[in-house]
Amino acid sequence: MDDEPRIIRHILVRGSVQGVGFRAFVEHHARQRDLAGWVRNRRDGSVEAVFAGPAKSVEGMIAACGYGPLSARVDQVDQREGIEADLKVGASAGEFSLLPTA
Repeated sequence: MDDEPRIIRHILVRGSVQGVGFRAFVEHHARQRDLAGWVRNRRDGSVEAVFAGPAKSVEGMIAACGYGPLSARVDQVDQREGIEADLKVGASAGEFSLLPTA
């Protein structure tokens, strides 16, 4: 898996995704996949996240965001290719962070 290329993806999840444990769900699953990045609520009611790691792990994480925890209702997951600067919003490199609302 170490020779798999590293990718960065920036996502925005819309639906009933705040106040339902969505960020904790994302943090838990991202750490299980050993991904770097961060997750935070946005004032518009969406959840925003950046994931960096092996392509298969990042794609699996984005798929998991498509359903979220049982109490969530995901209507839409928008994604774009991320850049290194996206990762700098979070904590230290190589770790996954839970950030305050933006």
